[in-house]
Amino acid sequence: MLTEERYNLIIQRLQERGVVKLKELADLLEASESTIRRDLIDLEGRQLLKRIHGGATLLNQKSQEPGIEEKTFKNVQQKNVVARMAAKEILDGECIYLDAGTTTMAMIPYIEAKDVTVVTNGLSHVEALVSKRIRSYLLGGMMKIHTKAVIGSIALQNLDNFRFDKCFLGTNGVDVEMGYTTPDPEEALIKRRAHQLSGKTYVLADSSKIGEVTFAKLFELKEAILISESVSERSRRSIAQKTKIIEG
Repeated sequence: MLTEERYNLIIQRLQERGVVKLKELADLLEASESTIRRDLIDLEGRQLLKRIHGGATLLNQKSQEPGIEEKTFKNVQQKNVVARMAAKEILDGECIYLDAGTTTMAMIPYIEAKDVTVVTNGLSHVEALVSKRIRSYLLGGMMKIHTKAVIGSIALQNLDNFRFDKCFLGTNGVDVEMGYTTPDPEEALIKRRAHQLSGKTYVLADSSKIGEVTFAKLFELKEAILISESVSERSRRSIAQKTKIIEG
């Protein structure tokens, strides 16, 4: 197979799936992993994709949500710091909403509060919660392939059956003017409704999200408490004028 043919097939698979693994491409193209690795390096140089741990993803766009495989290996240490701080905000006996996402997923091992009830739209989340013997409800609805998040009208209807003491939401962007944003409008609807049904809202964002803006707005900065492991002095001054920051 010619090099350009491999390139076209790699981009085609990425457009179909959003993220692909090195071994998957090697099997698909009947080529060695070293050959595919060189292909990915070249395609990244052409700014057609972004290499990640064990594979590749399409370049980030404002309307494109990274897959769970990509996000799992990204900024792991920072996410754990954020997750640990967020888990400390949960008190005994509270009912909380836990958003789908890798940062909120990282909260689960750190939850120490007793008699907590959790509602989530994350398939992986409910499995981890049940393993820890935390009372959990999984929203019904349409499952997103890339992120394993439940979204759609059925999920929104499900959500209206609950009221929360607190909700913990992930975000892809934190901007002083544009507020909190995420690439998928469907997922934004779920996050926004959970926020409306909660007594207090926390948004979890590692430092890479500060100053970023993606496609769909959640709500203004002032409507939630921001939890981040590190915020630059310049950003901190601007954000602190609009909302409380819990920082590691």
